[in-house]
Amino acid sequence: MRIPFSTGEFLAVFRAYNEAVWPAQVVLYALGVALVLVALRGRRPLARWLVPGGLTVLWAWMAGVYHWRFFAEINPAAPLFAGLFLLQALLWLLWARREPALGFRPETTARRLVGGGLLGYALLAYPLLNIVSGHGYPAMPTFGLPCPTTIATFGLLAWGEPRPPWYVWLVPVAWALVGTSAAFALGVHEDLGLAAAAVLAGAVHLRPRREVAPPRGTPG
Repeated sequence: MRIPFSTGEFLAVFRAYNEAVWPAQVVLYALGVALVLVALRGRRPLARWLVPGGLTVLWAWMAGVYHWRFFAEINPAAPLFAGLFLLQALLWLLWARREPALGFRPETTARRLVGGGLLGYALLAYPLLNIVSGHGYPAMPTFGLPCPTTIATFGLLAWGEPRPPWYVWLVPVAWALVGTSAAFALGVHEDLGLAAAAVLAGAVHLRPRREVAPPRGTPG
């Protein structure tokens, strides 16, 4: 895929965004931490609406503020991305409405570990890797921008119980493909976590449930 902008132009967009929206990125980071805490509480009536609601806020913000206002200055495809991200924001609410038993206490250790690992990467490791790579603030993607937020989204999807429906995976997976190809082309190696997040979250999502054997002597 040919990238219509340079690495310098890409990082300049982050600088312009971070300087323009301050201190919104602090609020968005706090929202990400709050979603993790709500999910860990495991209270279905609370988590059912608060987690998808928080994801709706994050994805709508990325659609309207980042893609439409800032990324569109260097990428002609940004309005298309804005539309897809806004669609995804609505799909989170549809998920909550259609799944009254929605919670975030997965039934397997693999899903708990993958979800926790991806959330830790998005909220803690990702900003540190940016600094180590020389992409220091403000010329770096902060939480509330597409790549770290999509990685965190995969973490919450790995925790979703019952397992999330197919339609809430489409845009995050599509963005993982777009972001990974751009990471190779632009040398933003911390964004390679997108591919790992999509693969790991998808793997534990598709992993068959373990059948519980009936007690001995129980009629089959």
